[in-house]
Amino acid sequence: MTVRHVPWPAGTPCWAELAVQDPARSQEFYRAVLGWEHTAPEPDGRVLALVGGAPGAGRAPGAAPDGAPVWQVHLACDRIEACAQRVLAAGGEQLRAPAPRGRAGTAGLWRDPTGAAFGLWQAGELIGFTAVDVPGAPVWCDLTTPDPDGARDFYAQVFGYAYTDRATTGASYAAFTVPGGQQWGGGIGGTDPAAGDAPAVWSVCFAVEDADAAAARAREAGGAVMEEPMAFEYGRLAVLAGPDRESFAVMSPTAPEDGRAPADR
Repeated sequence: MTVRHVPWPAGTPCWAELAVQDPARSQEFYRAVLGWEHTAPEPDGRVLALVGGAPGAGRAPGAAPDGAPVWQVHLACDRIEACAQRVLAAGGEQLRAPAPRGRAGTAGLWRDPTGAAFGLWQAGELIGFTAVDVPGAPVWCDLTTPDPDGARDFYAQVFGYAYTDRATTGASYAAFTVPGGQQWGGGIGGTDPAAGDAPAVWSVCFAVEDADAAAARAREAGGAVMEEPMAFEYGRLAVLAGPDRESFAVMSPTAPEDGRAPADR
């Protein structure tokens, strides 16, 4: 397992947090499916999910901002107030003003012009994802939106994203990188036309040893399988739902022939 100790470059998906009404049920579900352990609640009620003893995700108290449980992805920033101004200048909307999270860092919530909510995270003692390259840890974050071109323009203005087209037949998709070199990141793609008025949303994918086994564990633990495990270029992928019907993906990766991970290609 790799443990990261320095803050993620600005614009990198660096944290994912879930707000649910039944923390104990959620905790047991993710322990069963992803093997997470959890810290005792902080004074503000937040809990860290630990992967091999290192932070891999978070749980917030109470309900999500819009009432629907969702894995809220946060993007790293060096100076959150300056980044917030760029978000507004590029057409974004502030949903929750930046506020300190004790010594952990400073966070707020915004919405991009295509309708997707995202957080900003300015690292303090918590840089965000610390556990990487191990089952249970986050491996990729995607934005799916009805307006992928508009979203790509927005995040390029705010963070300087550069894009590599990875579109397949009938699907718009581009992987993004942040300035200063290739970093762990994600992609921006279009919603499935067959899904009708699908909302714009950021999502998170966690690494597992066996996607099929993880899907089976999700069912047994009170969740659901939204998309059955399927083979793709880098392994096997499944989309699952937790007990509160929050969706997330799991991936059992297969190393490509050239030895580079998806984020390095």
